Amino acid sequence: MTLTQNFPKVPRVAIQGIAGCFHDAAARAFLAQYGIENVETIGYNSFPELFDALSTDASLLGTVAIENTIAGALLANHELLRQSPTQIIGEYKMRISHVLCALPGETLESISEVNSHAMALMQCEQYLRRHPHMKMVEKFDTAGAAAEIAEHKLASHAAVCGELAANLYGLNILEKGIETNKRNFTRFLILADPLLAAEMLPRKEDLNKASVVFSLPHTQGALSKVLTILSFYDINLSKIQSMPILGREWEYRFYLDLTYESFVRYRQAIDAIRPLINDLIILGEYKSCE
Repeated sequence: MTLTQNFPKVPRVAIQGIAGCFHDAAARAFLAQYGIENVETIGYNSFPELFDALSTDASLLGTVAIENTIAGALLANHELLRQSPTQIIGEYKMRISHVLCALPGETLESISEVNSHAMALMQCEQYLRRHPHMKMVEKFDTAGAAAEIAEHKLASHAAVCGELAANLYGLNILEKGIETNKRNFTRFLILADPLLAAEMLPRKEDLNKASVVFSLPHTQGALSKVLTILSFYDINLSKIQSMPILGREWEYRFYLDLTYESFVRYRQAIDAIRPLINDLIILGEYKSCE
């Protein structure tokens, strides 16, 4: 178990998108691991709006996509996370699988238009190209496309979305698993106010992963020295992401995911690199989902 039992009985979780989207599915799947089936998700149109909500309502949890195996890192979310007062309390890696769904009674032959987010359409392009009579039309998001078809009873229209959205909006699934790449995974972070995080997380000794961000002086070998120290303390670097610092030419921030077997050794490593780095922020210490 990653979390203790000290979490809300009916968690309220901020997500980007509407009910049935992949953020919604990830939030529910993460909490279901701990026997929590009753979840209230609150949708926001953008990630900045989501982070604003988390900063003003300490009772909210948040679910935020941070990287995808095909599209790569969501760089804007890295920066929003750095600026946020929230802490990472967990992660969830979800396979992104798309379905083709439409109103009951529709068939593959009756569909003339397919609606979805541009990324989802691209991820299912090979399947859709095999059905040239289906015109691809971009929409704001995947679940929204399904909701629109259901609400307006759009005949001859289909949506590319997740299975949760199709079921939620009462659409009939015509095909499952239509994505081209079956190894499409998104990693989601679960966020909480620091006080709430302290109640929910187990003992520090039971944790094995941390996400940190820091900047480095523009000097020769600065990053190499940091990585050498981490290696000395048996800290595994599972991810490194660099971003330029606006207004500071040739200086970068580095976002690192670290895994470790000993929390004590991890903290010793952090103390050892402090003199070499600037602006260190520990974004969260939590349990890896692997």
